[in-house]
Amino acid sequence: MKTINLKFNSLTVLGVISLVAATFSVSVPAVYSQNQATINIDGSSTVFPITEAVAEEFQKAQKGKVRVTVGVSGTGGGFKKFCRGETDISNASRPILAKEIEACKAAGIRYIELPVAYDALTVVVNPQNTWAKNLTVAELKKIWEPEAQNKVSNWSQVRQGFPNAPLKLFGPGTNSGTFDYFTEAVVGKSKSSRGDFTASEDDNVLVQGVSRDKNALGYFGYAYYEENKDKLKAVAVNGVLPSETTVKNGTYNPLSRPIFIYVSSKSMDKPEVKQFVQYYLQNAGKFATEVKYVALPSSAYNTALNHFNNKRFGTVFGGKEAVGLKIEELLSREAQ
Repeated sequence: MKTINLKFNSLTVLGVISLVAATFSVSVPAVYSQNQATINIDGSSTVFPITEAVAEEFQKAQKGKVRVTVGVSGTGGGFKKFCRGETDISNASRPILAKEIEACKAAGIRYIELPVAYDALTVVVNPQNTWAKNLTVAELKKIWEPEAQNKVSNWSQVRQGFPNAPLKLFGPGTNSGTFDYFTEAVVGKSKSSRGDFTASEDDNVLVQGVSRDKNALGYFGYAYYEENKDKLKAVAVNGVLPSETTVKNGTYNPLSRPIFIYVSSKSMDKPEVKQFVQYYLQNAGKFATEVKYVALPSSAYNTALNHFNNKRFGTVFGGKEAVGLKIEELLSREAQ
């Protein structure tokens, strides 16, 4: 298995990324010490770039006193660990779901839900693809719905005029919050998808798959597209391309979404966790922009910091997915 290195602008991810049973973990401390406090984070590959950027800078500021590990097992996989008490913080590219709420409750774990940025879930094709410049949500549904399995296998079946060429699909695995969100937004039901596609919880695998096949189509978080746009091409959805502007004005819909971290009640009083979360929220806007996500307004981070400091437990989403939620709608919920 090849080692995969992530680099987002000037923020270099230090450490070793090892893929084990579809899960990898990264730690970037400069110095290891028996006296080091450790913060364990796992979850969404979409949220990984911003959390890892924060972790790197936080560890530098702590001068080796704190070690932060950031794993990638998908939003669902991360919540399983989180609700078993194995992690301090869970990265999530969708809100916590009802079954995960119950799992945490059964284990006596409460949590604070903190939005950290907005993502434009991006549909991509190979740069040699000259025909799929724009797809409608209906066409994406035609491609990805369960009924398409072993049936819609050629580009010519997607739209009249598209070439007679094999349709090769790449997408997140079933533990991914991106998979949950995309299927809910496009197909109409979470986790409702054809199964005959190349799936991975590691978005870099998807990037490589699409970049190497002229007839490929895939989807993942915007940061991974931005970092690899020399070998990928974004597809407009309903005539709108993903960008900071179209996310902020609400026109890139329904594939714009908030991304989160969840902090465990059993960890938040640890000095190192408290300092890390405060540092995260105080700097999230800067890091979100650097890794090519859309920063929230400063008022949103102030609200989140108040929620954390005042221990406002729970979720504002009621255990359900939030499809097509605009930034101002998120702020309205958070303010309640």
